[in-house]
Amino acid sequence: MESRSVFKLARWPGALEQAMMDALVMDSVDFVKLMLENGVSMHKFLSIPRLEDLYNSRTGPNNTLQYLVRDVRKNIPRLYRYTLYDIGLIIEKLMGGAYRSSYCRRKFRHLYNNVMRKIIAVSATPTLSQTINTNAINSPCETACLRDLRFNYPFNELLLWAVLTNRQKMALFMWQNGEEAIVKALVACKLYKAMAQEAAQDDMEADVCEEMRNNAREFENLALDLLDYCYRSDVHISLQLLTYELQNWSKHTCLGIAVAAKHSAFLAHTASQMLVADLWMGGLRTRKHTNLKVILGLLFPVTIMYLEFRSREELQLMPQTEEEHNLEMAEMDEEVEGTGEKEKMVRQTPRPIRGEQRDSYVTIRSGSICNSSTRINKIENGKIFPFDISLESDKDRMKNKRKNLKLGKKIYEFYGAPITKFWGHTMAYAVFLVLFTFVVLVRMGHQMSWQEAYVTSYICTLGLEKIREIVASEPVNFAQKLAVWVEKKWNPCDLAVIIFFLVGMSLRLNPATQDYGRVIYCLDIMYWYIRSLDFLSVNKYLGPYVTMIGKMVIDMIYFVVLLLVVLMSYGVARQGILNPDEEPSWVLVKSIFYMPYFMLYGEVFADRID
Repeated sequence: MESRSVFKLARWPGALEQAMMDALVMDSVDFVKLMLENGVSMHKFLSIPRLEDLYNSRTGPNNTLQYLVRDVRKNIPRLYRYTLYDIGLIIEKLMGGAYRSSYCRRKFRHLYNNVMRKIIAVSATPTLSQTINTNAINSPCETACLRDLRFNYPFNELLLWAVLTNRQKMALFMWQNGEEAIVKALVACKLYKAMAQEAAQDDMEADVCEEMRNNAREFENLALDLLDYCYRSDVHISLQLLTYELQNWSKHTCLGIAVAAKHSAFLAHTASQMLVADLWMGGLRTRKHTNLKVILGLLFPVTIMYLEFRSREELQLMPQTEEEHNLEMAEMDEEVEGTGEKEKMVRQTPRPIRGEQRDSYVTIRSGSICNSSTRINKIENGKIFPFDISLESDKDRMKNKRKNLKLGKKIYEFYGAPITKFWGHTMAYAVFLVLFTFVVLVRMGHQMSWQEAYVTSYICTLGLEKIREIVASEPVNFAQKLAVWVEKKWNPCDLAVIIFFLVGMSLRLNPATQDYGRVIYCLDIMYWYIRSLDFLSVNKYLGPYVTMIGKMVIDMIYFVVLLLVVLMSYGVARQGILNPDEEPSWVLVKSIFYMPYFMLYGEVFADRID
């Protein structure tokens, strides 16, 4: 019966589109599936006006969309009509970090405004939505404008709509269709988690928050199962899926979105761990006593020649920084120009990823993906592109595989490895702490010693590095750059302590206030010792304990608040009874907490008892 109804609707112009619109609004997944099976094209159906109509539909389950719009748009009228720019701001707010929605990009907004003006000018209908929905566009100009209003990947847009409006069944259906299934599941997971948090802050019904959390867990399982299936099918392609630059998702990667979504199971998967391990080791290939060998290489550079490195073939399969990738491409261009070759070399598309261990983008090194074939089909957004995956013949590849790296390349790979950078930074930090301790414990003279000069230069360069991190971050807007930088909790603390140290240094240089500057030094070094916990968190044995302590400190704050209530109630009563004739002074605040606090530990101040 439903199939017959679809065929009857097909006889009427625009009836199928309206039926599809009603099915989406009413959350009828079966009817949407039936219409797609009977020839309705989602690419031709979904346009900007229709997508805006879907977001502005008032029917559907409870969601946080109206609250989110009020957060990104202040002082909106009661019957405000949502635009895609508003939706883009909401997506950026929920995704966090440096994520930029395509709806907020200048190119999209410029195209959208121009096409709207053109269609309104040539159409007799009052709104653009009515113009398109009634198929009133007949001229070539109008047809071109209509083509510009279409989406290249409509299922991605409908997935975002279904998630933001809390239509879980429809979101699962849109996830099953279209392209980029892993990243769509991760994005849906991140959006659901963020919306659940927003719902909890807005004091919505507890069922809505729990429903969104359950939806997020469902997409978490889908992303993990799909990654596991890909890993069992092909290891190398799975690693590239994790680091592929997703043009439709703000040029992020699956691994980066998984980190943003805090998908611990996804990050703990063997494929993710293999990729992180490769990034951590760089070009080194050592199995035992790796840390000791790296430290010896830093202290005695001669030992670098005796370390094991990967072969050229293995380095081509290794992830690399964007700078290294650009250098290799430049060298290839020079070689091609020098030999006079006219044939163009097809290179692999960079796949950047933002990792915590490397402060730069990472790409898959250009070269072969597998040894069995030199040409494969790359699938991107449903389109197949044949491209070469090897720049050398099998004979040359085997020759390079047996050939060791030159000394210059070994030195470059050693100092470019993240594990080497980590231990170099750790050793420099240890020297800084030792010299700072010496400055604090030894008598301070009127002139600055070389130990104090080293400590001052270290902290000043660290401050410049913090400024560089803010400027070099991905967002374009400075406020967004600062927001991304503050997300790492150590950064604002570092900046505050650096400023505090500079204040102490200015006081220390003045003989009249030298003692005050020394006291600030003593307080400042406390933080730098605590800051060493960040280095210990990398260790696989100490790291879990550092993480547990950090979470326990956050939970302990609630107990401290309860303790302060009891402490103040007793302290105020005690102070009022024992000292009824006190004059107004800030010392009274100290008296309220001082003795009652030590009484918690058994100190009763017996010598002061009358």
